[in-house]
Amino acid sequence: MTLQRRSVTIQTEPFDLGAEVAALRAGDAGVGAVCAFLGTVRDVNDGDAVATLELEHYPGMTERAIDAMIDEAARRFDIRGVRVIHRVGVLQPQDPIVLVAVTSAHRGQAFAACEFLMDYLKTQAPFWKKEHTPQGARWVDARVSDDAALARWGIEAKNA
Repeated sequence: MTLQRRSVTIQTEPFDLGAEVAALRAGDAGVGAVCAFLGTVRDVNDGDAVATLELEHYPGMTERAIDAMIDEAARRFDIRGVRVIHRVGVLQPQDPIVLVAVTSAHRGQAFAACEFLMDYLKTQAPFWKKEHTPQGARWVDARVSDDAALARWGIEAKNA
């Protein structure tokens, strides 16, 4: 099955989960399943309070990297559509930060593709995160657990 719809957006503004999912599946009667992951900013990380999270990226490069991830997901899974939104800028705890939504004819493929894309995105998308805590600002490093999640798909993390 070829991918019917795909969209990648990097933005500072909040997004509407319901509207994004509705747009992804609109007019595609072959969709039998929608799986969506919504990531939000936590108020604590590594035992410290997080006041804000600041995200940076390289425009153009980030979108191309995510597009390549979607291509790989489409090779591995029988999916019809993918929508990825990632926010940048300064975010507060509980703010939505990332959306990965996948449509497919069947739930198993939608769940697997959504999880695959989130694991891939978490370790390989060119974003830089800085947490602002009472102790000061600090860059967030990749986690070993995120690399392990990607490895189960047969992909080795390429961390800088």
